[in-house]
Amino acid sequence: MTDHPDTVRPREPKNKGKTYPPEILSEDEVRQLVRGCSNRAPTGIRNRALLTLLYRTGLRISEALALYPKDLDSAEGRVAVCHGKGDKARVVGLDHESFAVIERWMDRRTKLGLNGRQPVFCTLKGEPVKTPYVRTLLRRLGKKAGIEKHVHAHGLRHTHAAELAREGTPMNLIRAQLGHENLSTTSRYLDHIAPQELIDRMRSRTWKP
Repeated sequence: MTDHPDTVRPREPKNKGKTYPPEILSEDEVRQLVRGCSNRAPTGIRNRALLTLLYRTGLRISEALALYPKDLDSAEGRVAVCHGKGDKARVVGLDHESFAVIERWMDRRTKLGLNGRQPVFCTLKGEPVKTPYVRTLLRRLGKKAGIEKHVHAHGLRHTHAAELAREGTPMNLIRAQLGHENLSTTSRYLDHIAPQELIDRMRSRTWKP
């Protein structure tokens, strides 16, 4: 008997290889995505944890799916990324409330008989969750929530970075959280997705038609 939706092999997307302009989600839109996952079924609890992690850490989907239980430290609010871009390791921070969502999945994992040898985000049989599954999940949740923007995992990373910028987080900390190699990369990234200074300056101009 196969594991519920996790082992269903998604069809190759028609838009494979196509890039989309960054679309930042609002906090309420992210909340709708998370709430679109079941709060009772094991897969729903897992998916809530995954979306929360992506949104609140800005991890790349490949980084999130490569995590193991040993990489999470809820007491210290730390997530160790052992296989980042270029196979580089880093440590990112995560707030207490978000860790609580993840801990609920970790507790359910234990009840399912899973242990530290399986990835954090695995199927009910302990097999790794694949990127195409997450891609399909987000598209379905976005449609369910009536979100007209293109909803994808990297969009949650964009949203995280944009929120940090709006909150006045120093550029060097945003760089470290996102795992960029240098500040110039982070600067270009933020100019592309969160040109807040430009927007604020333009909004402050006056004109009387």
